[in-house]
Amino acid sequence: MKTKLKFFNSNVKAVLLYGCETWKVTNPIMQNLQSFINRCLRRILNVRWPEVISNIMLWEPTGEKPIELQIKKQKWKWIGHTIRKDKNAVERIVLDWNPQSVRKRGRPKKTWRRSVT
Repeated sequence: MKTKLKFFNSNVKAVLLYGCETWKVTNPIMQNLQSFINRCLRRILNVRWPEVISNIMLWEPTGEKPIELQIKKQKWKWIGHTIRKDKNAVERIVLDWNPQSVRKRGRPKKTWRRSVT
């Protein structure tokens, strides 16, 4: 079980949460991620259908936490890393960037294809 959990955390969960620091996390996204992780953990622990255990009891032996807390932790780490950068770093400039113009309503009069030809 330890080997399966190490593989799950290092490969599956790392790929699943790649770049989550920049995501706009909504409830449907969070629920889909959590249900996928719970399904994987149930397979690792060999919990089959007739057996019913709560998610909290599923997380205890595996040492997992809710996915929402893990994503929040990674976001805070990324923000701290970005704030410690130099003032002229691209990451710091992007954090402070505020677009000044407002797009017009409706369909654009000139499409990209028409502007190229």
